[in-house]
Amino acid sequence: MGVVAEAAKAFGKAPALITPERTLSFIDLDDETARVASAIASAGIRQGDIVAIVAPNSPEMFLLLTALLRMGAVAAPVNDRFPARQIEGVLQRLAPKMTFIDPATGLTGTGEAIELVRFVADNVAVASTGFPAAADTERPVSVIHTSASSGKPKPALHSYSNHWHSATGSAMNLPFGPGDCWLISLPLYHVGGYSMMFKSLLGGGSIAVPAKDTSLADSLSRFPVTHLSLVPTQLYRMLRTPGGSELLKRLKAVLLGGSAVSAPLLEEAVKEKVPVYVSYGSTEMSTQVSTSPRPVTAPRNDSGAILPYREAMIAPDGEILVKGPCLFIGYLDEGRLNTARDIDGWFHTGDMGVISEGRLLTVMGRKDSMFVSGGENIHPEEIEKALTAVAGIEEAVVVPAPDMEYGMRPMAWIRISEGVGLDDEIIRASVGAVLGRLKTPSSFNRVKEWVTIAGSAKIDRGWYRKLAAGERAG
Repeated sequence: MGVVAEAAKAFGKAPALITPERTLSFIDLDDETARVASAIASAGIRQGDIVAIVAPNSPEMFLLLTALLRMGAVAAPVNDRFPARQIEGVLQRLAPKMTFIDPATGLTGTGEAIELVRFVADNVAVASTGFPAAADTERPVSVIHTSASSGKPKPALHSYSNHWHSATGSAMNLPFGPGDCWLISLPLYHVGGYSMMFKSLLGGGSIAVPAKDTSLADSLSRFPVTHLSLVPTQLYRMLRTPGGSELLKRLKAVLLGGSAVSAPLLEEAVKEKVPVYVSYGSTEMSTQVSTSPRPVTAPRNDSGAILPYREAMIAPDGEILVKGPCLFIGYLDEGRLNTARDIDGWFHTGDMGVISEGRLLTVMGRKDSMFVSGGENIHPEEIEKALTAVAGIEEAVVVPAPDMEYGMRPMAWIRISEGVGLDDEIIRASVGAVLGRLKTPSSFNRVKEWVTIAGSAKIDRGWYRKLAAGERAG
């Protein structure tokens, strides 16, 4: 029958998609996506064909992604905030059979690109006799690019089964069903945004898609939101938005992931009674790997328990290895597939960590962020934790900076609480007492707003690494 039709049969007139203009039931969603799928098929797209989408979040984009899922095409949403030249390079490597765009992207080299909003709006109004659904659960359904925190983004190919097991395992820990509403607060080209479609279709909760450029606070006020996904920077900003804490504390769950969360930020959220669930995940594992089993009640270092349908182990060098039915098919590389698994089927995440109490996962930091200073291995995340333990420091980023004597020395960027005055010597003494002189940053640079990766709220560590190298080189 297909997942969309099955959802319509199971959840009927319950709300599936909520927008500022209208609410679609699961029956409406089944009907409208059948019409859009029929139009795409009439244009020559078949099961397994790649369809690229370069556009910001919108109700029409959600409908298009759902239509592609039901017909068996492979959806490839692309970060619309990348520079035009980078987007064109991504599209050239993907070689999609069809491309949908938002005219605001300003792309010029996409050939016969189709305007997304107009195409969907024109076709949901056209009568349809229904559209047969693809049934193969191992079929590829999405290409989600990694965030490109270092190097160029990698196109990760996922199957229907990957996303099904990811959503099902997530719901076994954090239920999402009829009467619930999850706000799309992450881009749909991000695995955390795309995964919302499966959570809704399998569980019966609704998805709220706000208008473009609507603030998070306004969206929470406008829609009947119960569930929310945030990265730490978004949480930080919401806690400083007038009324933001009140909006967050009334929710059932705030799923926090994407990057490490500082102890002061988590402590503040707990104090404000925000129902935070910490998590660790990756594009390659179709979103969450581990999540806390209940809202956190105190600052903690771990990222929760490993979820059902996931396996994890720690390699001898401390790297986190993962596998299971959530693990992606592989990376697409100029038409070839790289499964990116070792001989035993494990995917090497590039993250360092430990597993305790059987399934509790603690992430220590990135394997490739380690550097050597004076012959000693330096892990920036260890220093960042020491910095945020200093009263008044809310967030910190540590990167290596060239040094004549030591080869490399840690350099820090810090964000300090408003109205707090912190002298460098106080910070230096506090960190030095915990970690010693060698691991104490050579300088502490203040920031009010972080430089983030294009199209996300993740701090762009590569940018700060280059800045440190440039400052020292000068």
